[in-house]
Amino acid sequence: MTLAAYRDKVKELPLVSLLCSCINSNPAENPTYKAEDAVDLNWCVIKDMEVIELNKRASGQAFEVILKPPSFDGVPELNTSMPQRKDPSLEEIQKKLEAAEERRKFQEAEMLKHLAEKREHEREVIQKAFEENTNFIKNAKEKLEQKMEAIKENREALLAAMLERLQEKDKHAEEVRKNKELKEEACR
Repeated sequence: MTLAAYRDKVKELPLVSLLCSCINSNPAENPTYKAEDAVDLNWCVIKDMEVIELNKRASGQAFEVILKPPSFDGVPELNTSMPQRKDPSLEEIQKKLEAAEERRKFQEAEMLKHLAEKREHEREVIQKAFEENTNFIKNAKEKLEQKMEAIKENREALLAAMLERLQEKDKHAEEVRKNKELKEEACR
C-alpha cells in the first residue's frame, strides 16, 4: 500500500475501522466506509473491546483500547452438576485389588516372555556367528592347504627341471672331455 493510498484511507475511515483494518488487512473483506458510518470516538463499545480517546494534539491522537474480560453468564456451577462420589464397598475394593493383581501378573508374564524371546534371539545370533566363524576357518584352511600343495608341486617341478638341466650339463661336459681326450690321443 502506498503512502498516498494510506493517507486517503485514514481520511475516509473512522479510527476504529482503521484499527480493525490493520488487524485484518485483507481488502476483499473490508468494505469501503462513508461519512455516515463514523463513530463517536469519545466513548464507543465495539463487541468485546472499548476504545477511549485520551487527548487530541497537533501531532496526532491517542487512544486507549480496553479488552473486556470474558463473561460467565449462564454457565452452571460445577459443584451442582457433579454427582456425589459414594464410598466403595469392601467387595468393590477386593475386585479392584484382584484386577490389579491380574494385570500385574499379566505384565510380568509378558515381560518374562519378551526376555525369553530376546535371550533366544541372542543365542541364535551367537550360534550363527560361531558357525560363520567355523566355516571361515575351514575355508581358510582349505585354501591354505591348496596353496601349499600348489607351491610344493611348483617347487618339485622346478627342482626336477634344475636336476634335468644339471644332468644334461654333466652329459655335455663328459662328452666334451671325451672328445678332448680323443683329440689329444689322436694328436700324439
